[in-house]
Amino acid sequence: MTILAIDSSALPLSVAILKDDVMLAEYTITLKLTHSETLMPVLDDVLKRTGVEPEDIDAFATAGGPGSFTGLRIGSATVKGLADALGVPVISVPTLKAMAYNVLCRDSLIVPMMDARRRNVYTGIFEYEGDDLKTILPQCAIPVTELLDRVASINKKAYFLGDGAKVFREEIDGRLESPHFFAPPHLCLQHSGAVAVLASKMFAEGDFTDAGSHRPDYIKSTQAEQEKKEAEKNGTLRELSAGGHTLYT
Repeated sequence: MTILAIDSSALPLSVAILKDDVMLAEYTITLKLTHSETLMPVLDDVLKRTGVEPEDIDAFATAGGPGSFTGLRIGSATVKGLADALGVPVISVPTLKAMAYNVLCRDSLIVPMMDARRRNVYTGIFEYEGDDLKTILPQCAIPVTELLDRVASINKKAYFLGDGAKVFREEIDGRLESPHFFAPPHLCLQHSGAVAVLASKMFAEGDFTDAGSHRPDYIKSTQAEQEKKEAEKNGTLRELSAGGHTLYT
């Protein structure tokens, strides 16, 4: 089975091809480049260098969220279009679980953290049981203080990774008395290889969908949606009609 996996959920852009449990390629670039401009050239280069034809791909996988709203939409739109054209399924892999799968720490909690701004993080808490990654806290968006309180209450060694771990490293060190560690740079951020391997497991369990049904999991509402809710709460929401569309201000 051949799976092409994409992770465009954050700053890194990563594309991998997994064939029969062999990682043929993983291309990851972490620069401030627009994913919409770089994804297709990277994908094309990976296919050419591995000799894999689009028709050889049995499923497309993507980091399905949470993450950058724009990045998630780019990744999802790409796999939806390709999967629909080829008539193959889409596997939506939870972003935080894929990040946790970067590391193998059998005696520690694994805590991926993505900076969600305003002292919030996208996060989850995971732990290995044998070769399986067990979910202790499902991926969510919460204040960093709440996350650290949860980790402290479990009172076990913890392994932190993600850009949020870097942002809040001093606070993690200051609030946690239990032993804790931080991932090195090559394991810290998102990797499509982890997405591909988890996707293979999910596919074997029947956890996939068709291209038309796939949707990113943003977890929290967009800024526009938040502002609309706030305006509704304050009674300041106004509707404007323009070009056949309803605008909210």
